[in-house]
Amino acid sequence: MTYEQHIETAVQTLKEACGSAEIAIVLGSGLGDFGNELQNTTEISYAEIPGFPSTSVAGHAGKFIFGELSGKRVMLMSGRFHSYEGHSQEAVTLPIRVMSRLGIKNLILTNAAGGVNTSFPVGCLMLITDFINLSGLNPLRGANLDSFGPRFPDMTNAYSPALRKLALESAEELNLQLQQGVYCWMNGPCYETPAEIRMVRILGADAVGMSTVPETIVARHSGINVMGISCITNMAAGVLDQPINHEEVIETGKRVRNDFAALLKGVVAKL
Repeated sequence: MTYEQHIETAVQTLKEACGSAEIAIVLGSGLGDFGNELQNTTEISYAEIPGFPSTSVAGHAGKFIFGELSGKRVMLMSGRFHSYEGHSQEAVTLPIRVMSRLGIKNLILTNAAGGVNTSFPVGCLMLITDFINLSGLNPLRGANLDSFGPRFPDMTNAYSPALRKLALESAEELNLQLQQGVYCWMNGPCYETPAEIRMVRILGADAVGMSTVPETIVARHSGINVMGISCITNMAAGVLDQPINHEEVIETGKRVRNDFAALLKGVVAKL
């Protein structure tokens, strides 16, 4: 089966099991509980979709949830795929291709990230304004999928200015402080070294993580508008004199889930 056949098979499986949606949201580490915010839900696990990868990371449930949120039909991806799990870039971004074929026009990507900007407190939310790709990987490498987009897609506005404006408006209405900054993608799975964090700070990054950028690239290639939100779950290596662990990431994500949920609901209501 070709890659495009895998996409079409997944699309048909999702349509039959869950129907359609207007908006898609990808949940990052520790943010999986957001699925409880949806009403009239239908779920399907990745294992039930032919040719679909599986996720092996704590905090990533491994299922799609379709339901209603703020009066809109939403497709929720509870658990994403990472290249550090051994997945190819085609596999990592397969769900985004499927979303495109399902007619999704607006995509909200969330993640847990390490704070590089020392003025950002742990537990804050950061609206992503741009990205830096230091992974050495690109999901568009290889033959171009002409039916999705051009060979050389523009990334000038990788994160939609219009969607960012809605996020800022929602945050203001909620009296919620929303930072803004640049997200740097490093491949992982080890956390970055203090020297690498000093480097990415010099390059202009405010947060660092192991996801989101390949999904952004493929979404933009497919003509989908993207908004990105990072939960700063820990300070990156070398900022504080203490080790970093995934359990801390999960726990911080849980502590800020109410603010996160309120912001997402506010944005979805405005779309």
